[in-house]
Amino acid sequence: MAQGSDVILERMMTLHPKVIDLTLARVERLLATLGNPERRLPPVIHIAGTNGKGSTQAMIRAGLEAAGDRVHAYTSPHLARFHERIRLAGELISEAALTALLDECVRANGPDEITFFEITTCAAFLGFARTPADWTLLEVGLGGRLDATNVVEKPRLTIITPVSLDHQAFLGDTVAAIAGEKAGIIKRGVPVIVGPQTDEGLAVIEARAARMGAPLLAFGQHWHVAEDRGRLVYQDEAGLLDLPLPNLPGPHQVQNAGAAIAALRQLGRDESACEAAATQAFWPARMQRLRQGPLVDAAPRVELWLDGGHNPAGGEAVAATLARMPKRETHLICGMLNTKDVTGYMVPLAPHVTRLHAVSIPGEKNTLPAEVTRDAARRAGMDAGTAGSVAEALAGIAAESPAARVLICGSLYLAGTILRENG
Repeated sequence: MAQGSDVILERMMTLHPKVIDLTLARVERLLATLGNPERRLPPVIHIAGTNGKGSTQAMIRAGLEAAGDRVHAYTSPHLARFHERIRLAGELISEAALTALLDECVRANGPDEITFFEITTCAAFLGFARTPADWTLLEVGLGGRLDATNVVEKPRLTIITPVSLDHQAFLGDTVAAIAGEKAGIIKRGVPVIVGPQTDEGLAVIEARAARMGAPLLAFGQHWHVAEDRGRLVYQDEAGLLDLPLPNLPGPHQVQNAGAAIAALRQLGRDESACEAAATQAFWPARMQRLRQGPLVDAAPRVELWLDGGHNPAGGEAVAATLARMPKRETHLICGMLNTKDVTGYMVPLAPHVTRLHAVSIPGEKNTLPAEVTRDAARRAGMDAGTAGSVAEALAGIAAESPAARVLICGSLYLAGTILRENG
């Protein structure tokens, strides 16, 4: 049943003819009308990057909350429901609070054009400014320089996770160009934590930090992290930490944990906070094992996983995770958007996959038709076919290979559909 917030969110989608139109002018206008709540936020940690933003944010939040701090968090996109995007002092925003904030922003904006992401970001800032907390974690929506979150003049810390090719239509078609957009969140004199980068991406980020007089704390130079004998080993100039591996699966999460720990150390947090960052974070649809729900009940012996990665770097991360798992017949149920580098996503996965079952993403107008996804998988070297739905694909796999590993993957939109339908 539609809630009050659903009705307002639907109306917000009509306030601008484009879904994405990068500029700060509209968001600055509305924030001024609202009394500039972005100037009254608890200390801000601002996170940009192509991959790993959400996981890194979740780890930082786990570390801060383990130390007793109250943390606001803003993330996008949501998976199952919009409320996931806004946490007020650690709690997902309530329906009543969300409806009130959205309604206030719509009234303040009036008939002026504004994108959905811009006006909902203003609503989040309004809620953050009015709710006492110790920290505000802001995840960039797209890019950085012209992202609606990039209106905070003096964050406490900025973080740039790995930068790779994605959203080229908006951010540029080279890693250097995209890194320049991400580096737009770097502010004068504000420390910036930098995760693993290509040489060309790092050069752009370093140049921006130097121009802004921003202290740079880069992976491989100022901090190091690695897995060693089943432990996470982190080192910086303050010393060495020997911690449990992250509870978020995959070798790439070691790097994300490193960035989170570097941030926590920069904020003066102790080893227990760093350990909590690694071991207490939860981030859905990042190699998430599904253990209950209708899909699991329909194929009880299948080992069922869900991941929302959707670009070449995401494919590499999933492939590295699969390579570390015990050998098992592995099937992908894959649905992707028509805006993504489909073959680039699939090539790293091909050596680890028995067969790919392509689906269209239900209710998503930008879905890639299943047949096109199947053909891309074949070009990437996979055995591939199509299915009418995830449930149909899963039933077919379970009938032929009841003890297989199955990974539903290719899109956060598909992942959100699965989380909603699987409860």
